[in-house]
This record gives sequence, C-alpha cells and structure tokens, in this order.
Amino acid sequence: MAINNQYTEKKDFKLKVTYKIILAQLGEKLKYFLVKIIPLCLNFKKTFFRMSKTIRIRKGLDIKIKGKAEQVLGPDVNARFFGVKPTDFPGLIPKLSVNEGAIVKVGSPLFYHKNNPEVVFPSPASGIVTSVIRGERRKILEVGIESDGKFTSESFSSEEMNAPDRETVQKTLLKSGLWPFIIQRPFGIIARPGDVPNHIFIQGFDSSPLAPDYDFTLKDEHEAIQRGIDILTKLTDGKVHLGLRPGSILSSLKNVEINYFAGPHPAGNVGIQIHKVRPINKGDLIWTLNIQSVVFIGRLFLTGKLNFKKIIALAGSEVKEPGYVTVTGGISVSSIVEGKTLKEKNERIISGNVLTGSKVEPGSYLGFYDNLITVIPEGNEIELFGWATPGLKKHSASNTFFAQLFPKKEYTLNANYHGGERPFVVSGQYEKLLPMDILPVYLLKAIIANDIDKMEQLGIYEIIEEDLALCEYACTSKIEVQDLIRKGINSLIKELV
Repeated sequence: MAINNQYTEKKDFKLKVTYKIILAQLGEKLKYFLVKIIPLCLNFKKTFFRMSKTIRIRKGLDIKIKGKAEQVLGPDVNARFFGVKPTDFPGLIPKLSVNEGAIVKVGSPLFYHKNNPEVVFPSPASGIVTSVIRGERRKILEVGIESDGKFTSESFSSEEMNAPDRETVQKTLLKSGLWPFIIQRPFGIIARPGDVPNHIFIQGFDSSPLAPDYDFTLKDEHEAIQRGIDILTKLTDGKVHLGLRPGSILSSLKNVEINYFAGPHPAGNVGIQIHKVRPINKGDLIWTLNIQSVVFIGRLFLTGKLNFKKIIALAGSEVKEPGYVTVTGGISVSSIVEGKTLKEKNERIISGNVLTGSKVEPGSYLGFYDNLITVIPEGNEIELFGWATPGLKKHSASNTFFAQLFPKKEYTLNANYHGGERPFVVSGQYEKLLPMDILPVYLLKAIIANDIDKMEQLGIYEIIEEDLALCEYACTSKIEVQDLIRKGINSLIKELV
C-alpha cells in the first residue's frame, strides 16, 4: 500500500508540473496574441477600410495617344486678345451687357443669361471690347477683348469676402461672374440661383486622353482650394465630395468628403463618381465643379480680386514639345500654339480633349471650362485599301486590329470618322465602356423616339454628353451620341418647364 501511495503521489506531482508548464505556455501564447496578433488585426482592419474607400472602375477604356504633356512648366503665355464664347454654355440664351468699344475690368459682365439675368459672364482681362461676333439669327458667338496688360479686377467689399452666410456667398459669386462655373445635375446646365443642392461634387482629376495632371498644375494652390471648399460648404445642407486618384497630393484637404477612384476612363468624369457615391434620382439636385474652378473661387475670397490665371496642358501628336504653360482663361488659341506644332499635316486644334472638346481655329479662344489644348492630324488624307490593312498603327476599342497585341503602344489618331452613319443595332458595345447601371442603347433610342417617360425610366437624369463620349468613339454605327444626349436633355427641360 505504501508503494502504491508513493507511486500515486509521484504521478500527481508530475501531472501538477505538466499543468503548470502547459499553463505557462498558454500564458506566453496569450500574451503574444494580445500584444502582437490583435494590433495586427486592428491595423489590417484600418487598412482594409481605408482601401475600401477606393472605388474601382472596371468598365471603360484608356485611349493611348502620342503627345502626352511632360511635367515641365514652360514660360507664361502673354496674349493681346481674350474672349468668351456663349456656345460653351448649354441652354444659355445670351444678352449683351456691353457694346464694342466699352472699357472693362477683370470680372466686368460681358453678357448675361436671358432666363436668369443675375447670372453674368465675366471678362477674363481688363481692356477694351473689340468685337462681338454673331451667327445665324444674330446669335452671339464670341465677345472679344483687347487686353491692356494690367488685369485690373473689379472690387469687392470685405463683407462679401467674409461670406458669413449662404445668401452672401451666392450674391458674391453672382456679382463676380464665378457662378457659371457651378453646373447642376441633372441636365448639365448652369446652376439656378436660389436652389439648394443635396450635395456638391468636385472633379479632382481628369482621366480623359492626354488630360492634364492636376497634382502638377495645382501643387501650389492648396490654400485657394481649401478656401474654395470652405465657401462651397455654405451652399449645401449636404456634403461636399471630392473625387481623387489614390495617392493624390490633394488628399490632405479638409472639410470635404474624399472619394478615391481607380480604373480607366471615364473614372475621372464627375457623373460616374456621382453614380458610384450618390446616384441621382428624379427630384434630386447635385452641383458639380472642376477643381480649377474651386481655385478661382478660393482666390476671390482670399484676396478680394478675380484672377483667372491657370496652368493648362498643350498636348497631342502634332505638338513639338508637349508640356504645360501658364495662361489666363479665355486666351486666344493662336498665342498658345503658335510655333509649337509640327505643321507636317493638316492639323485639328481642339479646346479640351479629343472626346468632348471643341474644334477651334487659331483666332478663337480657349473654352471657358477647358484646361487642355490638343493638336492632332485632321485626317483628311486618302488612305488606299485602309480597311484591308492589318492596322498595326491603328487603335481599336473592339480589338479589331493587330495593334492590340501591343497594349502599351501609343497612337497617332486623327479626326477621321472612317465611315458614315449605319443602322443603330444593339451590340453590347456601349455597356462594356459605360460603368453605370443603365441601358445606354435603349436610352438613346428613347431619345430618338422622343419618349419622355422612357427617357426618365432609363436614366437620363444621371448622364450628360461626356459620360457617353467613349461610347461615341467606339460606336460601329457612327452615331452622334453626344448630340443625341443633349437633344434628349433639351426635350426633357421643355417638358418640365
């Protein structure tokens, strides 16, 4: 019995020691878990949610064109002539505020909106009004100014600059002529004074072909942008949203809801960003601005003076040295491109990008909203058996040519349509390029039929021309998609009014 008791005691002792060792090991593992694993999980959670704010755009297309602007800032472009074109503003019926020979300052009204007389359109330079160009039915096409080189601005009171409330901000923006920079959705027209939007969206990057890099052009404008955002917050009861690429230098801005977008064009279109963050329904009202417009607003409320200087890109395959230049809004195009293009072929000068920009002559002016001048070949040369060639130098959205075997290849594209309009059939082509939950072909056919109810049901409140510009580029039927969209919007506006 004594031997058995000794054996039992030894066994119990061993078990106790084993338990203590196990508990000690568990304690070390628990300690490791508490000190190492949990913080790691928390960091992963933070990283995950930070990454989840990046909205990935999977549909779309980046058109690689030769001549992207190098991040080199050339000398300032000083010009003698400036102008504003009423044709830059959809839905505008302009009425002149000045006559030829009138002396104006920066911010002096040149014309106003017939339907909203408080919305005025400012002179970008101080000097003398030298021309008023009219078209059919005496429609005003351009108002030209000869600059005195001083850029003397209209004056504003300290009360206006302090902007204590929404009413004062609106009055100041209207008086200064900065109001036309605010565009409303739906319809893509100038915002109506007195309205209060649900939200305001700022386009913080541009994904279109050869687009300027705002991180480069606005790297010294942080204070003006922040002031502009602070002013915009007084115009809405909702949020001010800013769309950026991940890693943008503008990510440190405050008092704004930042949304990151990655993916191909049209990821930079503010309409796509709205669709992904706050989709528009009937009755909703969203205001949008380009971030360069926010700079102009911020400068006004910081200094009490209007200053339309900005850095734009001069790009395209026909430009000798694509890069950036500092100009004043409304500058004559000739002063930007003179001596800087190859002139080896007939050239097309575009104010804006190749998808949505406007063809301009050298004697015309930079578009009101444009931050890019593109120069490409006109494409009016005869190409023998072009349809039968392997297309090693041709870009195709549908991978038709052998050039698609080289995904990083850059192309010299021209303005040739390569064919006329054809039957408009459902091919699924548009849906691959439009990152929206709408049926674009059926919407366009509803517009052709002028079926207002169908237009509303199929999403016309969410789009404007630029949102379907890529579809027009890729369209095998050669349909004028952007013109159709504006036609449908105009029909809807008439119906609602």
